[in-house]
Amino acid sequence: MRKFLDGLYSAAAWLAGLSMIGILVMVLLTVLSRVIGFNAPGTDAYAGYAMAGAGFLALASTFKKGEHIRVTLLLGALKGKALKAMEVAALLIATILAGFLAFYSARLTWQSWDIDDISVGIDATPMWIPQIFMALGTLIFFIALFDELVLELLGKREAVVNEDAHHE
Repeated sequence: MRKFLDGLYSAAAWLAGLSMIGILVMVLLTVLSRVIGFNAPGTDAYAGYAMAGAGFLALASTFKKGEHIRVTLLLGALKGKALKAMEVAALLIATILAGFLAFYSARLTWQSWDIDDISVGIDATPMWIPQIFMALGTLIFFIALFDELVLELLGKREAVVNEDAHHE
């Protein structure tokens, strides 16, 4: 199971990276279209969709690598059971919030598909297509948080320390 979950987080990170490449391609296409003089409608919308996809798909991987911003002032003062209780409470609250976000993102995507919602731009993209990356990213983020919560409760969680945070 551990190998599968780590592979899931890595796959999401790779998709986020591909989304970043998509942003680059859309920006270059827009610039080239202006220089050469051809029409490239919708490139700004597609760049925006790719940016949203990159942000949401990268959530789980950055969390699992300890790259999310964390306020450790209080945690540094706690020891033993108090520290564990605070970690469990924080992970539980984050997991619940991520669960709501994943649920409502999936619901929005489904509704967009169900009513054939399209973008208002000239590209008329079915909105469920870019929204699915948000839904997928939030679902994988929820899984990563739940994973960490279970590991914390079982006493198997390894604290990931971001060394950059300790340098001034």
